[in-house]
Amino acid sequence: MDTSESTTGTDSEPAAAPEPRRGWRRFAMDTRPLRIPAYRRLWSSTIVTAVGSQLTAVAVPKQIYDITGSSAWVGAAGLAGLVPLIVFALWGGAVADSVDRRKLLLVTNSGIAVTSVLFWLQAVSGLDSVAVLMVLLAMQQAFWGLNAPARNASIARLVPESQLPAANALGSTVMQTGQVVGPLLAGVLIPVIGLPELYLIDALALCVTVWAVYRLPALPPLASAVKRRAGVREIAEGFRYISAHKVLLLSFLADIVAMVFGMPRALFPQLAAETYGSYGEGLALGLLFAAIPIGAVAGGLFSGTFSRAKRHGWMVIGAVVAWGAAIAGFGLSGSLWLGVFFLALAGVADMVSMVFRGAILLSAATDEMRGRMQGVFTVVVAGGPRLADVLHGSAGSAFGARQAVTGGGVLVVVVMLCLAFAVPALRRYRV
Repeated sequence: MDTSESTTGTDSEPAAAPEPRRGWRRFAMDTRPLRIPAYRRLWSSTIVTAVGSQLTAVAVPKQIYDITGSSAWVGAAGLAGLVPLIVFALWGGAVADSVDRRKLLLVTNSGIAVTSVLFWLQAVSGLDSVAVLMVLLAMQQAFWGLNAPARNASIARLVPESQLPAANALGSTVMQTGQVVGPLLAGVLIPVIGLPELYLIDALALCVTVWAVYRLPALPPLASAVKRRAGVREIAEGFRYISAHKVLLLSFLADIVAMVFGMPRALFPQLAAETYGSYGEGLALGLLFAAIPIGAVAGGLFSGTFSRAKRHGWMVIGAVVAWGAAIAGFGLSGSLWLGVFFLALAGVADMVSMVFRGAILLSAATDEMRGRMQGVFTVVVAGGPRLADVLHGSAGSAFGARQAVTGGGVLVVVVMLCLAFAVPALRRYRV
């Protein structure tokens, strides 16, 4: 299949002018990308994995804690998954730029499905081995690291550039919904059917994903791309590309600033016990963890309000500043419900930031570099919140939880504004 078959056809004929949206439809989610069959298949596979992956994300730490009775082992498991994710995401980005991305998605989705089957087998056999669980978790995250850059980089080949924000909003909304629904569903199912069956549900769901990816068109490197290997030199070339394109560099820095300085989830248990304990520690903790994803989902459902914006750089800057301000407001809140409100606002801002950072990465980079850009993006998204856990945990112990949260939010606003005005590339960027 030639390259023209792996696009929406917009390269060969002019795109039709979008129909004007009137009334409430101006604010509702922009679903135009779903009219494209190839993107619709990719998106529908994301619906399945968004929930299924969260079932395993809950089941693994639960099983490790059941075996060891130690939260330290649960934390060690997180590290066991993070290292291969970082390594294979960087390498996977280079691979995605050198092979047919559809074939890479088939291989990696199949690998993730096989890993889920192995999770089920070890659970149903009663093996109770933390070492086996960590090895399987490392395998799963390695496959995911290879998968994510190819999946994200493929979007720009499936939808027109003008619809990239809408496509990112659709994908991000599904993933955030999975982060809310998946853990709740796992909490309901574990007492009823047990951990082994939870792994099995995820494995079966992944079979649907493999079928959806199989139905995608071929996505080989473009004819203009230089044939290359996927080694260390190609990975380094990706970092040089980022450093030479300031708008890309600033889009990564914006996420690092927002997440490292402004993600206070490590302090949620302390805040639930000390600040919001009168509401019930369990209720407070659940609401704090759920508030940001719920806000992000709400932002996605009303993404029609922003997904057609042209000044993508200013949208990222505004979203990160709004995130920091909302986190500072959360830190100043003595009321649980006011705190949840501010966290939900932060979730909306995070959705806007994700949508336009993703659009910038797909539109500002050439196709032969998109895989490597998405590999770095995966590392930043995975690593930023974990660095934030260390920073906020230390600051909370030293200065108090609310002071650490408020200071982090203010720092996000100050640093982001300084970056925006010191380096004009991001604020000048538009489609």
